[in-house]
Amino acid sequence: KSDVIDSIKMLMTERYVFPETGKKMGELLEENLRNGKYDNIADYRDFAQTLTTDLRSVSNDKHIGVSYSPERIAMQKQAENEEGEKELEKYIRRIDEANNYNFKEVKVLPGNVGYLKFDRFPDAALAGDIAIAALNFLAHTDALIIDLRTNGGGSPTMIQLMTSYFFEDTEHLNSFYIRDGDRTQQFWTLPWVPGKKMVNTDLYVLTSSYTFSGAEEFSYNLKNLERATLVGETTGGGAHPVDRHIINDNFAVSVPFGRAINPVSKTNWEGTGVEPHVKVDKGEAMEVAYKMALEKRLENETLDELKTELSWTLEEIEARQ
Repeated sequence: KSDVIDSIKMLMTERYVFPETGKKMGELLEENLRNGKYDNIADYRDFAQTLTTDLRSVSNDKHIGVSYSPERIAMQKQAENEEGEKELEKYIRRIDEANNYNFKEVKVLPGNVGYLKFDRFPDAALAGDIAIAALNFLAHTDALIIDLRTNGGGSPTMIQLMTSYFFEDTEHLNSFYIRDGDRTQQFWTLPWVPGKKMVNTDLYVLTSSYTFSGAEEFSYNLKNLERATLVGETTGGGAHPVDRHIINDNFAVSVPFGRAINPVSKTNWEGTGVEPHVKVDKGEAMEVAYKMALEKRLENETLDELKTELSWTLEEIEARQ
């Protein structure tokens, strides 16, 4: 226990994005150890969870976490040579492919409203083709609902790729300040994407209290650029990029090493979450957004045949409600 806490203290002091807070977190664990708080904890998972709770009590940073994961750590250590690294990559890719890189559903609803649900933002280099295929399928919809209610985050490269479909010109999306090297990394929309852009598509993003990290960035970027309407609950509140460090054969710790800086707000959503435009329970968010999209379409539609279809679809929703 002492060795684990020494390692965490060192990592928090040297790597955590806010040096003073990192130092305080390490000192708290050390003080708790001296005072015997951890003496009677016999279960490895309980020890990891207690350390996580204590670290977060200082920082309120939900990206911080101590995990007991001997199998994953053993696999990572085996991957230190080239052959092992290839095996680890194959294993991770197989898991991702078996879950379709967490892309769950894409469809066109009555009234020509698109719907896209995915539960993680995978690296664009690995799963960009899935995102491109989904967005190209939805390219001719008049409105699009992106469901992030069960999305826990992911890679900024996928956020960059997908957001690029909704802007004609290049836009500054987000920056990350990195403590190591005292540097800042910027992310902008891409000047070109495969297929048709949806710059005029009416856009809605569904959120919940579970929506976290990269999914929050995607929502926050679109909100600040006034490109989408957010519907649902205030999100989880995690804005720091994170690295996972192996401590020993049993324990690892996630340490946030930077912070997001939005070019519009000059700050981020850490600790506060992203507040939606329309606050409703997550279970109601889909129906509310769908109805808003149909009403807007009906208001702007000029063809009688399409207006009739929209009216019937709206009546069906109202009947369900």
